[in-house]
Amino acid sequence: MSFTVTAERGCPQRFGATPVPGGVEFALFSSAAETAWLCLFEPGEPLESQRLALPGREGDVFYGFVPGLGEGALYGLRASGPFAPERGARFDERKLLVDPYALRLDRPFRHDAALCNFGTQTAPLVPRAIVSALPKAAPPLPAGAPGFTYEVLTRGFSMRHPGVRPDYRGTVLAFTEEAVLDDLARLGVETVEFMPLAAWIDERHLPPLGLSNAWGYNPIAHMAPDPRLAPGGLPDIARAVSALHGRGIRVLLDVVLNHSGESDELGPTLSYRGLDNAAYYRLRQDDAALYVNDTGTGNTFAAERAPVVQLFLDTLRTWAEATGIDGFRYDLAPVLGRDAKGFSPDAPFFRALAKDPVLKNRIHVAEAWDIGPGGYRVGEFPPPFIEWQDRFRDDVRRFWRGDRSMVPALAMRLAGSHDLFEAPSRGVNMIAAHDGFTLADITMYERRHNEANGEGNRDGHADNHSWNNGHEGPTDDPAIIARRGRDMRALLATLFLSRGNLLLVAGDEFGRTQHGNNNAYAQDNATTWLDWARADMEIAAMVARLAALRRRFPALGGEEFAPGGSASWLSEHGRAMENGEWDDPSRRFLGFFVEDGAERLIAYFNAAQADVPVLLPTPDGGRDLVLELQSDRPDLPPRALDPGAGLVVTARSVFVLVESASA
Repeated sequence: MSFTVTAERGCPQRFGATPVPGGVEFALFSSAAETAWLCLFEPGEPLESQRLALPGREGDVFYGFVPGLGEGALYGLRASGPFAPERGARFDERKLLVDPYALRLDRPFRHDAALCNFGTQTAPLVPRAIVSALPKAAPPLPAGAPGFTYEVLTRGFSMRHPGVRPDYRGTVLAFTEEAVLDDLARLGVETVEFMPLAAWIDERHLPPLGLSNAWGYNPIAHMAPDPRLAPGGLPDIARAVSALHGRGIRVLLDVVLNHSGESDELGPTLSYRGLDNAAYYRLRQDDAALYVNDTGTGNTFAAERAPVVQLFLDTLRTWAEATGIDGFRYDLAPVLGRDAKGFSPDAPFFRALAKDPVLKNRIHVAEAWDIGPGGYRVGEFPPPFIEWQDRFRDDVRRFWRGDRSMVPALAMRLAGSHDLFEAPSRGVNMIAAHDGFTLADITMYERRHNEANGEGNRDGHADNHSWNNGHEGPTDDPAIIARRGRDMRALLATLFLSRGNLLLVAGDEFGRTQHGNNNAYAQDNATTWLDWARADMEIAAMVARLAALRRRFPALGGEEFAPGGSASWLSEHGRAMENGEWDDPSRRFLGFFVEDGAERLIAYFNAAQADVPVLLPTPDGGRDLVLELQSDRPDLPPRALDPGAGLVVTARSVFVLVESASA
């Protein structure tokens, strides 16, 4: 069938392909293209069946209406203009381009060297966008803090999960399975945070190494789900979100709005570069042929420019309205506040987000650092953002590693980091995240072991604040294995007893390992696929108990800085910590309490290699004192204590007590 295109309907209100009665409207942004084409494809054909020049132009918007075309049609874009890299122009009419506003693709991206070569026809290599109406999902759950957030790599979580049917493994539909939902509810998860779901491409150095991108932090089509993760497109994700909402679990999506997978000047031309390179990307002032690389991925979006701000807002609204998700986590978020002069909390994107009627009341979580100049911005993001905070991660690891003088830092982190945030609820505490060592590997490896990534073990963090308990890597020594389990449980208890929101990576609740690989982005294999058959369910049961304690004491996630008052921090002598005790660099012990209504939670943290006898604070008359949990023996049930008898907090462990009114 042959189609025509007309400009008679005028400029559409929305970019992309919009089905309307009688046909489909198309619109794209380019401030520098001379001509823009719509390319229509037949299924299975390598080249377009028709190439139609978009006849309408209004400012920087090319547009047209195709009568008779409908949902399901396959299309791509092309643009012509100068190829003058020294001026920032990289037009190449022979490159098929994916619409930045595409909602669905017919296949995943695959890297090929031809995508990087000027003048090479790439239509056989590039996914086609599928004309799709924007679906409308149910609204998000009522506004609230994310609380206990569970970071999920969709494929890694589901590929070997015994409760997921084979055709759902590796996809978001795994999260519609009752067995998965039961696992999350049993653990006490309050929010699932999906790692990127937008369609991505492998970095160009991976295919020759026989590797592929496992994490998805290299997107091309920011609004279109990757077909490997959501074969049915946005409706698949909406189904997963609805199932999680049915269990009272919120959903966040990790979005990568700082760069695209087109990489540096040697990378592929797939979308933004071929439509308007100089408008979408920040180019170096001394050489416009080169890209500013504040992301470490080869390019950086020019987030201060109006078309890019609109792209970002439209991307977020698309995901929010089409799937019903409750909010977003922003990768390398300082880029969103950057211009040529640096970072500003008053940047255009931040202002627009705070006013947007769809987005302003959703959850927004910033990874508050990038690698550009002045890129560390923890504590500086404006409302409504809350922030990942690496200071908690590092200080808590160093305390349990046994570094000197870490008790004051531990107290600061447990209390909600008032040196960084105006309230504990503005921070997201973590011991580990997707990048870096797993929780188990923190206690197994002093050094990274990333040889499988093919980069000579140079990639990933070099300073992990980790320890190996006397042996690097796996061992059959039962004493070392026991010490590692003890340390993992102490780290988990510290995380769950901290004030603020918290993040746990899926699998860390049962001791997953990546065998020392602290940058497993290229390991779409058993390295990142959770081994459910070997899960340590004793650790997972302890996490569930800790999550229940957090729900019992909402003040741990509260809006105000507390514990407060003179007795908030306890020594082993049953009284408030004194100045000389704070200043002791050899101290490895700290106690604290939190008041919450009629109950008081008391916790003791002993990072020493020896047991510590403790004088318990004397309860008020008519009140009971119960040892709810000790991390070295999580199998023990709660038991009543006699305050006069004292307590011995065992080495390398956390004890949790609750004082409450007598029954």
